[in-house]
Amino acid sequence: MKAHLYLRASTDDQNAHRAHQMLLDFAQKEGMSVVDVYAENISGTKLERPELFRLLDAAQSGDVLLVESVDRLSRLSQADWETLKGVIKSKGLRLVVVDLPTSHQLVTDKGITGQIMDVINGMLIDLMATMARLDQEKRVERIKQGLADKRAKGEKVGGKGRNQEKWSKVADLLKRNGNTMEEIAKLADVGIATVYRIKKELSEGK
Repeated sequence: MKAHLYLRASTDDQNAHRAHQMLLDFAQKEGMSVVDVYAENISGTKLERPELFRLLDAAQSGDVLLVESVDRLSRLSQADWETLKGVIKSKGLRLVVVDLPTSHQLVTDKGITGQIMDVINGMLIDLMATMARLDQEKRVERIKQGLADKRAKGEKVGGKGRNQEKWSKVADLLKRNGNTMEEIAKLADVGIATVYRIKKELSEGK
């Protein structure tokens, strides 16, 4: 049986290839032939994923779509999840999830047993997809609440974090009073606006 491996991470800071070897080992253990590996760094809340749809275009009926966990495949809204499921079903693919042991039987089981397991796994995968979506929604809500709390306290929200090394260099040069603002900007390799901002912060005791 042929398998198409799909790996996804939500940001560039996460490594979408982390589970690569684990999926390869699983496919080998189950006697599957790996056709290709599709990996991308993109949010699971987005339906439009280039690598995922490249996989779906290339896969043939009866092939396996192999993923590490359901949340690697979907944190989609209910409507988008139904769309993706429809594409997978229309292609005749078998969705096998490594951390969902009951789905492993789809690799070999046929006949009435395979049909029963297909129904059971469909229900379990739907449940796990819903849990992944709810987890994502709760995470977003926590972030929003945290930002709202900061705003309520008058704290700055958004923007780039402080480069402490450059901030300290500018602050040190300002305290020496031996250079113009333009010279300090050049020496610290920052913009002139940054120098003025740091000067203001120092005057305010921040």
